[in-house]
Amino acid sequence: MTIRGGQNSFGRFWGRSLGENAEPLDVEFTVSFQNEISAFTGKRASMANHRSTRMFYGWWIVVAAFLNLFFAVGIIFYGFPVFYPAFVESLGFTRAQVTQGFLLGFLVAGLPFGFLAGAMIDRIGARLVILSGAGLVGISLLLMGSMTKLWHYELLCVMEVLGYVLAGPIANQVLVARWFRVRRGRAMGYAYLGLGLGGVISPHLVNSLIRNFGWRHALGLVGLLVLVVLFPVGVWFTRSTPSEMGLLPDGAESSGLYEVKSSATDTVASGTATAVRSANFWLILVGSTLVVGAIGAVIQHFILFLKDQGYSTAAASRFSTALLAASLGGRVLVGYIADRFRKKNTMALFYALLSASLLLLGMAHQTIAVWTFALFFGFSMGADYMLIPLVTAECFGTASLGKLLALIIMGYSLGQWGMPWIAGRIFDAQHSYELSWRIMAVAGLLGAAAIYAVSNPSPKTRG
Repeated sequence: MTIRGGQNSFGRFWGRSLGENAEPLDVEFTVSFQNEISAFTGKRASMANHRSTRMFYGWWIVVAAFLNLFFAVGIIFYGFPVFYPAFVESLGFTRAQVTQGFLLGFLVAGLPFGFLAGAMIDRIGARLVILSGAGLVGISLLLMGSMTKLWHYELLCVMEVLGYVLAGPIANQVLVARWFRVRRGRAMGYAYLGLGLGGVISPHLVNSLIRNFGWRHALGLVGLLVLVVLFPVGVWFTRSTPSEMGLLPDGAESSGLYEVKSSATDTVASGTATAVRSANFWLILVGSTLVVGAIGAVIQHFILFLKDQGYSTAAASRFSTALLAASLGGRVLVGYIADRFRKKNTMALFYALLSASLLLLGMAHQTIAVWTFALFFGFSMGADYMLIPLVTAECFGTASLGKLLALIIMGYSLGQWGMPWIAGRIFDAQHSYELSWRIMAVAGLLGAAAIYAVSNPSPKTRG
């Protein structure tokens, strides 16, 4: 509305309304009224522009999750085995003893505390759980620099695995899932780049530290690095949910109706007992266990297999690095695909692609076949780990996502450790990996079928 005529027109209007004897409205009030309207309109425009240009804080959460996965998972899972030769040479450990540390840690700490970690995340939030886990990982590495006996090593491995459980995939998957809904796929993909980059970088980093400072000091430096990076990130930047900052997932505009509706949806959709009784939960658990088991078998035996095919250790390492580098693409690109299509169909597709790529290992004497395998298997492997929490959240919401992911991760961890052992036993009996790769390919196809059979969630169960 435009106010014309200043005192005269505005005053005459009020004069007619109040009577002929009424005085015209004072010009100062008119000007003041116009100024208030302009200021109010300008303030609203400024606030709207500020909201539209300011980056959503959830992307800082993605950076925090990236760093958590880089240090607590990437360095520990891929970089720690670089210390094994030093343990064998300096401490007299056997190969079985150095490799059983994490297996013992998983059995003693991973299984019992996995579900507890999920319950803690759902109750007190991911932030405090991640901080606790980062502390355990960093301190255990610092103490390993002083170990002299096997029981020292085993005890510290249990402590390290407990830290991994608290600061690793479960907490960070829940953290990202609660900050994003519409863009959950790409956010999870960016976060999981941390794990992939940790796999590519950490072996070289650890090798360099051992070469320059010795293995004991290298362990201490890695532990110190974990504490110095992850503690400030957890304290200053990480927040468990967007509501702690008065925000909504994806940076949506806040409204009381939206918040109530969202809260109610998550509560109804995500009851742990209800989810565990559903067919969808068991299909996700079985499908992911089969495929993660197949991935574990390949990762554990890939370099040994290539050496049997006549490749040098250096060449085998290059193929392994290429496989891990290809996984980075899977973590990012598949996130965008998952945001546009049914997440469970995307997951089934890449499980099938991963399974089919195993057939290329039958032609491993040809270099081009190994490079092709590394590309397709690595890409599909990168898609796999980040799709599991997306499909779970799509089916059951996020209110109890911590407990559900803990159960699923404990389940597929059995496959991750068990199927490499099965592949090794088959090789010991037949002196060939041919049957092992066929079994893993079939497991991948069965896993893909299980995920494809997951029923589409109704709108009220999507979190």
